Amino acid sequence: MKSVREGLREGELEKDTYDRLVCVESGKQLKTKNDPDSIETLRICPETGQKWKEVR
Repeated sequence: MKSVREGLREGELEKDTYDRLVCVESGKQLKTKNDPDSIETLRICPETGQKWKEVR
């Protein structure tokens, strides 16, 4: 699983006008899944199911 920064650099993710993360493949805004026991936040595309991790 790649990080959000890697996804942005490789062109898999982009930010919209409000700085929200968007999957380039589907054009959908990413959903967030927080695990209270982990330092990472998962960012998930609702359409393709791809995941990226983000350190809090």
